[in-house]
Amino acid sequence: MSVNPLAFETIRTYPYASRAERAEEQVHQDSAAQTTVLGFWIYLMSDCILFAALFATFSVLGREFAGGPTGRDLFSLPYVLVETLCLLVSSFTYGMAMLGLNTFKRGDVLKWLAVTFLLGLCFIGLEVKEFVRLVGEGAGPDRSAFLSSFFALVGTHGLHVTGGLIWMAVMAVQVGLKGLKASVSVSLLCLSLFWHFLDIVWIGVFTVVYLMGSL
Repeated sequence: MSVNPLAFETIRTYPYASRAERAEEQVHQDSAAQTTVLGFWIYLMSDCILFAALFATFSVLGREFAGGPTGRDLFSLPYVLVETLCLLVSSFTYGMAMLGLNTFKRGDVLKWLAVTFLLGLCFIGLEVKEFVRLVGEGAGPDRSAFLSSFFALVGTHGLHVTGGLIWMAVMAVQVGLKGLKASVSVSLLCLSLFWHFLDIVWIGVFTVVYLMGSL
């Protein structure tokens, strides 16, 4: 049976309040939660503009190799597919954490947050390893306009994933200490939006940068 975490929190916080008082408090909490989520959607729209600009830059500079290596020379699609699989599966596991939130099962939320964190960490580890390899081969961001735009786009996405992992670790601590109270539930929802957004952006990166670049 699904439980509304905000309603449950209202009952637990005000056990002796009347039904009308609880309803009024829940309306207040719902309004605050909606305002927070709306504000986060506005932030995501600004991030959309940022990544749109980076994709546009790569589209313009992606063929400016300056006599250096091309994507076909540098990219390993099987390697990038493993990265992609890690991020796609992490999106699914975070969805499982949100199911745990909807049924008010703290243990399930913590378990799936841990799995999501490990998958995201694997993704970042693979990306850093790729960057180190490219720089070691003399294909750093200063080699050509193509590589400058590549490092800018992929690196910005990687920084966002790193920020998401830090946020996820903080949320796991909060869930462990505070439980699934209203403020924690709203933060988990916002993190869910952020994580799925990064997944969508990566699909674009994989298609435009790696797949088309390897053709």
